[in-house]
Amino acid sequence: MTPSDQSEPATTDNHPLVSIVVPTKDCIRTIERCLRSIREQTWPAVELVVVDNFSTDATWRVAQQLADVAIQAGPERSAQRNLGIDRSSGEWVMWIDGDMILPPSILERAMEAAQNADGVFIPEITVGTGYWTSCRALERSCCTEELLVQSPRLVRRRYMIDTGGFVTSLSGTEDAELRTRMLEDGRTLTWIPDLIVHDEGHMTLEGVLRKRYYYGRGLASYKRDHPGALSGQAKAAIGAYGRHWRRLAAQPSIAVGAVFMRGLEAGAYGLGAFVGARGQKSGSAA
Repeated sequence: MTPSDQSEPATTDNHPLVSIVVPTKDCIRTIERCLRSIREQTWPAVELVVVDNFSTDATWRVAQQLADVAIQAGPERSAQRNLGIDRSSGEWVMWIDGDMILPPSILERAMEAAQNADGVFIPEITVGTGYWTSCRALERSCCTEELLVQSPRLVRRRYMIDTGGFVTSLSGTEDAELRTRMLEDGRTLTWIPDLIVHDEGHMTLEGVLRKRYYYGRGLASYKRDHPGALSGQAKAAIGAYGRHWRRLAAQPSIAVGAVFMRGLEAGAYGLGAFVGARGQKSGSAA
């Protein structure tokens, strides 16, 4: 594990230090734009922490050049985030993925909202090429204001440390688990309308379903630990689609694909959850 040679991040009494943690793995297509967007934030007190899962492309080299702290570790995104939070110095922590870009003022806006809160929701907008990417962009645009679909991205570091951070047995649903846990703990959450740009490239239906199947492997434990959370999220999403029916109706061919994709995603999640639950039972029996 090798820290970069960047100087110590600046901080002032009026601007609490925010540590932005970026877990990475083989994302050379987007990583430089991602990290430079963090460097260009108008909030003056930012620490950039990159935790790279032993990339085989040039991601690690870029991380060493641009990060305040650069570490190589795995095995999954949740563990990488937890390590980054542990190694960070900020009063607040934020996390984004290596294919996301932050508009320059988004952290400043989030910190303004966070003055009387423990966490801030910051929604995303999907960009990229291809039909299925357009479907994801349309579907996601309907849910930017729905907090039970979104997840907090800026949280007080002490809360993350005290509660053990992200659940490392979850992949893909760790953000939703954090949201549910914070709500159950009675933490104050707020949101901003500013959008993180998520560059998902050229999505394929096969790739989407493979990912959802993989994410589904941990759903059984999530459902067990937080009864009703999954159904609540599903109802919130359906309600958001209903409120934005005009937006969907304006792009009928894309909307049909979005509905079709979401249905297949639900099936992939369910299959993954079934396989994951059987694996847990087999492990317990052994």
